[in-house]
Amino acid sequence: MMGRRKLLMAIAGLAGFAAFRRTAKAQEPTEDYNWNEHYYAFVVDTKKCIGCGRCVRACKIENEVPMVPFFFRTWVERWVWLKDHEEPSVDSPNGGFNGFPPKYDERGISKTYFVPKLCNQCERPPCVQVCPVGATYMTKDGVILVDEKYCIGCRYCIQACPYGARYLYPFDGPRETRRGTADKCTWCYHRITRGYKPACVEVCPTQARKFGDLMDPEDEVRKIIEEERIQVLKPEMGTKPKVYYLGLDSEVR
Repeated sequence: MMGRRKLLMAIAGLAGFAAFRRTAKAQEPTEDYNWNEHYYAFVVDTKKCIGCGRCVRACKIENEVPMVPFFFRTWVERWVWLKDHEEPSVDSPNGGFNGFPPKYDERGISKTYFVPKLCNQCERPPCVQVCPVGATYMTKDGVILVDEKYCIGCRYCIQACPYGARYLYPFDGPRETRRGTADKCTWCYHRITRGYKPACVEVCPTQARKFGDLMDPEDEVRKIIEEERIQVLKPEMGTKPKVYYLGLDSEVR
């Protein structure tokens, strides 16, 4: 059970994010947005992630993700290699929403880092292929969305996603129109089409998350992908993810 001090800290943090959300959503999408002029990508630098959980909290508030545990559009995992252990220990308490309390004696740790997870917005998305009603689709700027008006909640897309990035929005969730339909990260599509960054990128204190447009030759993310040693999750699946990682160990992939 969460202690009183941690609970108060969490409430204070959520209040701050709520103000951020009201400011961000005050802007309406621009009518002249042309999705043929953009193609987005995402970079996660595991060397910079400190596991603070700000990204998880911002995502839940910005996108009305239920606060009950196990509903996440983005989450953070802690990977710890203990001395004299061949396999790493992995945990993600409440998706990293409240950060990560100390769990291990540092003298027994050989290596540890945090790995943020989110929808990979694949170029070859299996979720789109299995949807029987066309509710899951890809936009021309490369983002996978779910049309909640057509989604029948069959869960096929949830089962097809090799990254565990989808969930069924609960029937008692705060947003009535989304209840009982598939939900996932959209890279805050309502924000990026207006020129804003995704909420998780906006609040990251270490710039471990970066979002960019591959059609812009001067874009930072495009340059990272072209110049740095990048990895993707589960490359053997052939889905061609557009979330690229820096500093990722082979055990994670």
